[in-house]
Amino acid sequence: MAGHYERFEPDLVVRAEGGVRVVTFNRPATMNSVTGPFHKALAGVWPAIAEDDEARAVVLTGAGEAFSAGGDLDHIVELHEDQEMRRREGVEATEIVQSMISCRLPVISAVNGPAVGLGCSVALFADLVYLAESAYLADPHVAIGLTAGDGGAAVWPVLASMVQAKEYLYTGDRISAAEAVRLGLATRAVPDDELLPTALAMAERLGNLPPQAFETTKRALNMHLRRAVAGVLEYAAAAEFQSFDTPEHRQRFAKLRERMSRQRPGS
Repeated sequence: MAGHYERFEPDLVVRAEGGVRVVTFNRPATMNSVTGPFHKALAGVWPAIAEDDEARAVVLTGAGEAFSAGGDLDHIVELHEDQEMRRREGVEATEIVQSMISCRLPVISAVNGPAVGLGCSVALFADLVYLAESAYLADPHVAIGLTAGDGGAAVWPVLASMVQAKEYLYTGDRISAAEAVRLGLATRAVPDDELLPTALAMAERLGNLPPQAFETTKRALNMHLRRAVAGVLEYAAAAEFQSFDTPEHRQRFAKLRERMSRQRPGS
């Protein structure tokens, strides 16, 4: 495995725990917020995992206090100004979703803190979703004037009911770990200090199942996801591309950025 994943560093760090590949989002100083390089690494890591013949399972988690707290605000400004970058990341977002659905290995999210926006979508496209009791999910796209284009509109109605998905996607409200389990968005809530050991133990267990039986069963189950996302991702990604240019988004984003700047230490 040596050197196989180094090109994704420092934003993504992949380490081996036996046959389990632990993929860690590694921007803890910014709560693992998503930048262009981070987004590209997240799209590229799945083909790399597919080529790793010794990998048997995957655990996703975040360094520090967050899983991923959504888009980096400075990067969102870049997306405002650079339509080619925006288009490219729309393609990458679709690749991330499709690659996770197609991954032959068991994938477990160990959500150690806030999972917001794309971070929330990535967490929910795993096979099993374990949340630390202190963690929460949120997709605030609509609340800041953007189409929920990176997976929320596609997958939430499959996991929860349509009316529940609509309430939380429209409002962007936080969903606690216990509520996420109740809604069907997460597998279980786990005490914070037990989260990663629990995820690793289950990854090891699933990774030792008969490969053909697991892979074909996963493929059959994910046919439901494939049908759900067919057409939805392409439409939502294109709509999100356009919503970056709307005045309501620009106004709401400016207010968000101003509020966040006031909350920074020393500001």
